[in-house]
Amino acid sequence: MNNKRGLFALSPLFVFVFVYLVGSLVAGNFYKIPLTVAFLIASVYAISTTTGATLKDRISHFTRGASTGNLILMLWIFVMAGAFAASAKDMGSIDSTVNLTLSLLPGNMILAGLFIASCFISISIGTSVGTIVALTPIAAGIALSTDSNTALLTAVVVGGAFFGDNLSFISDTTIVATQTQHCRMSDKFRVNLYITLPAAILILIVYLFMGANIQSPSSVPEVEYLKVTPYLVVLISAAFGMNVMAVLTLGLLMTGIIGICSGSYDLYGWFGSMGKGITGMGELIIITMMAGGLLEIIRINGGIDYIIGKLTRHVNGKRGAELSIAALVSLVNACTANNTVAILTVGEISKDIGDRYGLDNRKCASILDTFSCCMQGILPYGAQVLMAAGLAEVNPINIIPYLYYPLTLGFVALMSILLRYPKKYS
Repeated sequence: MNNKRGLFALSPLFVFVFVYLVGSLVAGNFYKIPLTVAFLIASVYAISTTTGATLKDRISHFTRGASTGNLILMLWIFVMAGAFAASAKDMGSIDSTVNLTLSLLPGNMILAGLFIASCFISISIGTSVGTIVALTPIAAGIALSTDSNTALLTAVVVGGAFFGDNLSFISDTTIVATQTQHCRMSDKFRVNLYITLPAAILILIVYLFMGANIQSPSSVPEVEYLKVTPYLVVLISAAFGMNVMAVLTLGLLMTGIIGICSGSYDLYGWFGSMGKGITGMGELIIITMMAGGLLEIIRINGGIDYIIGKLTRHVNGKRGAELSIAALVSLVNACTANNTVAILTVGEISKDIGDRYGLDNRKCASILDTFSCCMQGILPYGAQVLMAAGLAEVNPINIIPYLYYPLTLGFVALMSILLRYPKKYS
């Protein structure tokens, strides 16, 4: 496939950006153009401009991309998360958890406390999605109680969630990065610490200063500790490594038992809450499926191959080789909206580049994982940001400017390449 076709294969992404971003800027309102409509226009364009296959086959390719195993699993998580979040909210679990948090943390520690909690949970369970599901409703409730910016507090949780996604030994990105680069997870963890800790400490200090003006309510309502139990069960079971679907199922059962026993709702009220939560995830599910189909069309048209070919053509020296790996995984991640898939796609190519230019396999694994997490953390159409936006009931675009940790992590990681840091692994 020639370069012209490869570049043209990326045009559906350009169409999506133009329709949504430019259209919203012209309208002066990011709520004017729904994300679903922007993805629909880009998807129709992608199918229409694909050549060399019948219309039926093109639609089949799109459908296959919209229904991969990983994507369908993500949709089931969305369904369970929506049901749990709504039933917990209607039962009063969120209010009680927020009141408990406000009674334990002074106002100026709320941002920093949320970030630390998110970092701890994510590194314990190895999944950014599970962390976001557990903490985003609490963050949104705290924002409402303290009259703070909901998008900011949601972004704090998302940033901390990617801290653990990048570092955890049980994170799928860590597993794939180390396997493709043929190094031990403990070695990659040590390299990552040199990069992630400075970024995390810097952002923690920023949150301490930003939170100085946040005032806790003068009177916090009495905490109903029994209603806090579903979130405690979710957090503890997740921290012990339980599957995220099992965690959500357990939490959902807890909301039903406690809600019915406490009189918050009856059986039919519980069913109604679950149904409302699942319905509320409808737009998020549609966006995720259309994004999957769109990105599959880009892949079969050679868009990802084009990116890989362009970035590896003029590699020169160790610094250039590391930069090419970072750019490669970042761009493929932008095209697939999945950091694990991005690492899998470019992993073997990165290993070849590393071997050719004498790079340390541990540093290569760290680069792959870190830059894929940075990119995934700032994508408005990435599953994590979409999930957080859905649970907090805000526009995903509004969260992006406050994602300080992923952006800072990307900057520190870039400096680690340019400055050959840490020396031991460079």
